[in-house]
Amino acid sequence: MGVGQEDHAVVSEISPNWVTTKLDYLINLARTKSLWPMPFGTACCAIEFMATAASRYDLARFGMERMSFSPRQADVLICAGRLPFKLAPVIRRIWDQMPQPKWAISMGACASSGGIFDNYAMVQGIDTIIPVDVYVPGCPPRPEGLLYGILMLHKKITGESLADPGLRQEFTLREDGLFLAPERVDELGEPFGNSVHQTRSG
Repeated sequence: MGVGQEDHAVVSEISPNWVTTKLDYLINLARTKSLWPMPFGTACCAIEFMATAASRYDLARFGMERMSFSPRQADVLICAGRLPFKLAPVIRRIWDQMPQPKWAISMGACASSGGIFDNYAMVQGIDTIIPVDVYVPGCPPRPEGLLYGILMLHKKITGESLADPGLRQEFTLREDGLFLAPERVDELGEPFGNSVHQTRSG
């Protein structure tokens, strides 16, 4: 630090005490051991997700054996597979119908970045539609990969605090229904174009 520069200390507004930290620990422990997944399987990753829930890998060890096909009774959305633009409003509606607290896992390369489907029909990453907590790489990822992603989500939930005011603040959609501006989507979608403006490189 140079001479004459003031040292500004930033104090966090969150001041954990014994009661808050113990309450956080108990609530987060209960949440991590009773996650109810909302499967959103559209491709080959869904087969790996089914294998993860079967007897060999046994999601019941984590309290996740109850598949919740009703978004109002789920707290973790697992998008397993590619997401066409036609399904983008569907997954957003499902996400909006899920009660707080809720989390999202992007399973596989197609859900995370579009994968090999770099074309006008596929969303190039579901994080342009919903906020994502954990990305599981692979094409498709093995069940061990999804289990590791679930453990990463457990670790993230364990570090959450009820005293954090910005914890459940979500990014609201733009008026056009996207997180990103259409110009940015065009830039990411080139040279193949996208279903926002259907542009093509010259």
